[in-house]
Amino acid sequence: MGKTDLAIELARRFPVCLISVDSGQVYRELDIGTAKPNRAILREFPHAMINLRSVRESYSVAEFCCSASQVIRKSIAEGQIPLLVGGTMFYLSSLLNGLGNLPPADDKLRQALLRRGQDNGWEAMYESLNAVDPQAAARIDPHDRQRVQRALEINLLTGQPINANTRQRTFLPEGVRVCRLVAAMTNRETLHLRIAERFDRMIDCGLIEEVRTLMNDPTVEEGFPAMKSIGYRQVWQYLDGRTDRSAMRDRAIAASRQLAKRQLTWLRNTSGNVWLDAAHQDLLDTVVRYLYQIVPQFRAV
Repeated sequence: MGKTDLAIELARRFPVCLISVDSGQVYRELDIGTAKPNRAILREFPHAMINLRSVRESYSVAEFCCSASQVIRKSIAEGQIPLLVGGTMFYLSSLLNGLGNLPPADDKLRQALLRRGQDNGWEAMYESLNAVDPQAAARIDPHDRQRVQRALEINLLTGQPINANTRQRTFLPEGVRVCRLVAAMTNRETLHLRIAERFDRMIDCGLIEEVRTLMNDPTVEEGFPAMKSIGYRQVWQYLDGRTDRSAMRDRAIAASRQLAKRQLTWLRNTSGNVWLDAAHQDLLDTVVRYLYQIVPQFRAV
């Protein structure tokens, strides 16, 4: 939390190109629940990789990496610093490390996995994935059936964890230097409180109405990948009468906590990160001093 505010303050000081790394913000109709910057902010501080698709359309990590790579190369050519902002770790990892030579979908195996998920439950499927490929599991929402199924499929087809497959496609310019800044809450209780406050603000800002508008559109289905995003899934179930408002709030907050836990697990297992206290009042000054230290030629704009 607070990534966008920090990024905008950095954009006031440095010649940066802001690039969103958020799998929900690519969808035009998902604004409030994805914490997308509002229109006024986007006019003043444009973000690449936002509002690229309708929720009715699919979007893959490969598409993201190819498009983001073009933005990165263009910004560097124009003398700007690409500033990646977001928390979709699978997108970020693929962009920085490349995409593997993954096998194509196997319809027969996919149907078998679907039946297994229906029979045993997707929680059990996620545990199966975690047993054979914990790194992939750490990046995936346990409720995201599509990604859990695909990760299991890759493991079964190749006999190896996803990261062990030969990487062929790279997306960053050769020799580019990457600085990884992680602003995280050091106190778990504070983190949980901020997560709850964040979701309550989304409700106050109209998240329920945003989901209701999508539900009332006959061309939008609950099963769309975009609608599995945290907040949207729980509010849809509430509006559909499958849960009450209190349970909806509890489930959305619990899902956000689980996501934060997976993000932190992935980040702790990734080397080269510079850890910062997101709750510290001098966070911005700390980041600015650090950037001047590692890249002395930076000049504030």
